[in-house]
Amino acid sequence: MDIKILGVGCPRCKKLEQQVRNVVAENNIMADIEKITDVQEMVQYGIMATPGLVINGKVKSSGLTLKDEQILNWIKEESGEIK
Repeated sequence: MDIKILGVGCPRCKKLEQQVRNVVAENNIMADIEKITDVQEMVQYGIMATPGLVINGKVKSSGLTLKDEQILNWIKEESGEIK
């Protein structure tokens, strides 16, 4: 599982990063979590509003505040647990 949080360091970006780390830890999910702050890399993903969330190369959200349940559902979806 490869998870990227895209953002330059605003409070919402920091909150999303912490949420993702908490969800992964609480659910014993094996994942590589990376914080992307490079604007050029964000643009390559098509992210125009931060924070952005990319799971296994797929953009899941951009510019949104997310609930933990939504993050967990996307992770499960990408791991094949939810079809």
